[in-house]
Amino acid sequence: MRQLNIKQFIFLLGLCLPTLWTSANNFSLYDGYSQVPIIGSLVHGDPKDSSIQASINGHTLTVVFTENLGQVTVEVSRVGGGETQVESTPTPNGVLFYIYDTGSYIVTFALPNGDEYYGEFEVTD
Repeated sequence: MRQLNIKQFIFLLGLCLPTLWTSANNFSLYDGYSQVPIIGSLVHGDPKDSSIQASINGHTLTVVFTENLGQVTVEVSRVGGGETQVESTPTPNGVLFYIYDTGSYIVTFALPNGDEYYGEFEVTD
């Protein structure tokens, strides 16, 4: 049986470790959440879309406001009409919505200054 010399061992290690590291990182980072991109229709002031973070995990929509935007009205509605949920919340804060049915949805954020932001997402199960 032939022994590996140090150069061969390091070469093999160099080939295997990046693959193992990437696979481990991808597995450990997957938590089921999918980000919902937020798009704004700016009327007043500076864009605040980076201050609104939304993600969907199964049937739960999580919304987090990272700065004080005032009292924000959040509406979740099914594309094409039907189910609608509305919540008014002070910011910075977070709010959760449980969405019962699968399908395509839109979440809309109405800021007190008249600016509106929205994001589209799917609920699959």
